[in-house]
Amino acid sequence: MNRITVQSPAIAAPRFRYSPCVRIGGTVQLSGMIALDSASGELVSGGPGAEAAAILRSLQRALPDYGVSLDELLIARIYTTRLDLFGEINAAWEAVFTADTIPPARTSIGVSALPLGASVEIEFTFVQAGRA
Repeated sequence: MNRITVQSPAIAAPRFRYSPCVRIGGTVQLSGMIALDSASGELVSGGPGAEAAAILRSLQRALPDYGVSLDELLIARIYTTRLDLFGEINAAWEAVFTADTIPPARTSIGVSALPLGASVEIEFTFVQAGRA
């Protein structure tokens, strides 16, 4: 199977050498996303809830470029330096994954630090059935 990388203008360009999105067959892996404004590249302010909401908005804008949909989202891994404020992160999550949808699997992990001083980072794995 071929491994390809996919770029999206909907997210800030990487500051380091890595691929924001890698596709191998029907699996699409997004690197961890922090709440960077796509135009300025600056971290969004407002704390964990605002950061999570910004990440999820960026994700939704990038989905067409990555060739996937939220229905194909298998798992999201949330890393945060502020587990004490996880309710804010969860509120942003539930604004996207409402009671009308089947949410993906999710793991939440408390960490001591994240890149660029972010309080939230989320990585996403998509699987497209029937695609090799």
